Amino acid sequence: MAKAVKHTKEQISLEYPIKSSPKIIFNMLISPSGLSEWFCDDANIRNKEFSFKWDGSVETAQLLTQKENVLLRLKWDADEEDGVFFEYRIEVDELTNDVALIVTDFVEPDEKQSRILYWNNQIHKLMHAIGS
Repeated sequence: MAKAVKHTKEQISLEYPIKSSPKIIFNMLISPSGLSEWFCDDANIRNKEFSFKWDGSVETAQLLTQKENVLLRLKWDADEEDGVFFEYRIEVDELTNDVALIVTDFVEPDEKQSRILYWNNQIHKLMHAIGS
């Protein structure tokens, strides 16, 4: 029987309605040029490794799962805790065709509010970059 993974980090999921197509949103999440418009100063992707540059420092993440125009899940190399990742999921309401971007992340409990503010700011930049 598999053991349940105990996290010291808390999972958060944030939903952002975005007036754009899943294809445009996904391109901004998966391409170096798209990522450098809203997420970081510069991005590179080689094989399944994403490198993000902020103010001269570089952080890397490994691609865990990708589903075209729907899902992107990454794990920071610096994060040694099992079962911890960050994810972008694009959902389209079948009735209204409204598009939402759901960001899932794992945070230390005392960093929860600052991480929520961080994602709110980053997704605002993303929406601005795509004209939403």
